[in-house]
Amino acid sequence: MARLYILPAALAAFLLTGMAPPAAAKETHRTRYDVSLLGLPIGSAVLESRFEGRAFEIDGRFSSVGLARIFEPADGTVRVRGTVEADAARPREYTLAYTSGEKRKTTAIRFDAAGVTKTENRPASERHGRSWVPVERRHLQGVADPLSALLLPVGEAAAVCRRTIRVYDGETRVDLVLEPAAQAQAMAGASVTCRAHFRPVAGYRRDHSSIAYLRDRSRILVGFRKVEGRNLYSPVEATIATKIGTVHIKARPM
Repeated sequence: MARLYILPAALAAFLLTGMAPPAAAKETHRTRYDVSLLGLPIGSAVLESRFEGRAFEIDGRFSSVGLARIFEPADGTVRVRGTVEADAARPREYTLAYTSGEKRKTTAIRFDAAGVTKTENRPASERHGRSWVPVERRHLQGVADPLSALLLPVGEAAAVCRRTIRVYDGETRVDLVLEPAAQAQAMAGASVTCRAHFRPVAGYRRDHSSIAYLRDRSRILVGFRKVEGRNLYSPVEATIATKIGTVHIKARPM
């Protein structure tokens, strides 16, 4: 379960997406994401997004900062390649490599048009107990990696928050069910704000308290902004209520 909870590789992983649209000419954009907990900085990431036609590439580096680095230092890199289609971003390959303390892990996922074709974790995942919900082949159809999942090619704001996003990180499969947020919850820097409901599908322990909190009690808000002149929305801000406090993730161009 470490992939979902190491910050920022974890909490930010659901929200770190490129800020640029596909275009006829090649474009390169750099974006920084700052992650804070209870107002204190705990993580940061820098992503470089490159788009040419429908093809996209995103490369990023992330690290824990502040108090989080004292208790659990984490550093890593992430990369995804794929295309932006009319209905969704379609990843082709996704790789994540990180260290957490003395532990080093890598994940590589390969996709085709239908879903996941291969997953490789090094070291291999440990044996799981009786409460483990295994990932089956059917769970891996029509999914995207955490970086690609929230690139939303839609034409109008009303369509952004009415969808279910299927995410797979190499071990865990979750659905993020989006619905419009209340007006009072609107994020100032976003053109549309969604509430996101965390729905675990497979690759997790039924008795995991953090999973139960995210599923049953967490309040998650994601702010999207339309890329000017494009039918594409991408996240610019998010808040995630966790067992230890609310995590805030905010993007800013570099």
